[in-house]
Amino acid sequence: MNGLLKRAVESKEVLEMIYQNNKGELSQRRIQVIKVSEESFSAYCFTRKQQRTFKVNNVLSMGPTHKVRRSA
Repeated sequence: MNGLLKRAVESKEVLEMIYQNNKGELSQRRIQVIKVSEESFSAYCFTRKQQRTFKVNNVLSMGPTHKVRRSA
């Protein structure tokens, strides 16, 4: 997970993640990672439209966003 986060910081890639907060509530978010530490990371959250801090242990799934192809 930390490798993916660090690569995302360098490439400025937008990621999708499924996150469970401390209350057990799930959310799907699109983020752009800003800074990574051992147990957490800071990212711009496009859902909340602000910078947020997330705990690595609360991330259930994370990967690159899926681009939709449109044909004429």
